[in-house]
Amino acid sequence: MKPKILTTLQTYDRQTFVADLLAGITVAMVAMPLSLAIAIASGADPAKGLVTAIVGGFLISLLGGSRVQIGGPTGAFIVVVFSVIATHGHDGLVLATLMAGIILLVAGYFRAGRLIQLVPEPVINGFTIGIAIIIATSQLKDLLGLSVETVPAEFFARIAALWRARQTFNLAALGIGIATMVLIVLMRRAFPRFPGLIVAVTITSAIVAFGALPVDTIQSRFGDLPRNLPMPAIPAMSLTRIGELWPSAFVIAFLAGVESLLSAMVADRMIAGKHRPNAELLAQGAANVGSAFFGGLPATGAIARTATNIRAGGRTPVAGLVHALTILVVMLVAAPLAGYLAMPALAGLLILTAWNMTEPHRWAGYLRERRSDRFLLVLTLVLTVVADLTVAIGVGVAVGLALRLNRRNVPASEWEAPKR
Repeated sequence: MKPKILTTLQTYDRQTFVADLLAGITVAMVAMPLSLAIAIASGADPAKGLVTAIVGGFLISLLGGSRVQIGGPTGAFIVVVFSVIATHGHDGLVLATLMAGIILLVAGYFRAGRLIQLVPEPVINGFTIGIAIIIATSQLKDLLGLSVETVPAEFFARIAALWRARQTFNLAALGIGIATMVLIVLMRRAFPRFPGLIVAVTITSAIVAFGALPVDTIQSRFGDLPRNLPMPAIPAMSLTRIGELWPSAFVIAFLAGVESLLSAMVADRMIAGKHRPNAELLAQGAANVGSAFFGGLPATGAIARTATNIRAGGRTPVAGLVHALTILVVMLVAAPLAGYLAMPALAGLLILTAWNMTEPHRWAGYLRERRSDRFLLVLTLVLTVVADLTVAIGVGVAVGLALRLNRRNVPASEWEAPKR
């Protein structure tokens, strides 16, 4: 369970530091607009996304078991975070995040990192696609510039509310959102190592500002962003509150563990390395405890940002530390500038992120899977969208394990009548 940074620093040199420095700054430019957008989509203050990227990202890189993992808020948490805030308020989310961090610390201590292999892949694919659908639909309000006082959390109620508000459609907002998505795609293809996200969002937000377009920005909706980290504090707790938040804390811990370990496995394939799963779980636990103390969101390893780090030349966890410190410096120095970011631009960014989460290149492969795997994927997807993640994960894992046992043809038990 030894952190990877202790191993990599043994042979660290100036050339490696330069590579990590440039990669860390690059991935920070990608992480900042994503962190803001994820916080807003989660129903939280946008500054909470930056706090999570700074505190959670720093601890994940400092204590984690991967050489190149980048941590912070991710799209996978939007659904559960939105639900917790709507039901229990932001204080409830902070306590649930703290509880999830403790669960992950216990899981890492008992070396549960390998248990991810027991979660059927169709379940992971199903709830990932389901989350992506929910994220995309949650961004339609800002993409279309609709005026909706409160967007319901429930899927069909949300669609109905958006449809009722169709008369408030804003063409300028849609144009900014589409332009942002087109710019991101073009820049990724033309300059794959360049932080195109921040450039695309900045360009379209500048068009809104200089053109005085009737489009919402972060500043117009949320006010100025703070220029400092909040003071750490222990959230208020009681046995009743803990009991109410236990299911949400478990889901947060499950998502953080699964996504971070999946991200580390993807990174291993990209760099031909090998991560330490139990150290990674301990780091996720520490990151979520730390994020909770600063009032942040749940944190985990982010696959897209980790891949960006690798492509930018990141070689050790130092790149992740640089990424977190860069966001901190920007927050301290230039936070007011982030207020000019246009809401439709961030919506377009998240819709594109949701599309990438579904991994369209794998859809044809899903159709070739065995029938039971297809059923399990669709079941988890539908439950994620129409019910909630707790139900989807619980039912998906239970049905998946039952199907796995059935394929192994486990012989029936021979029962004997008890003598009473």
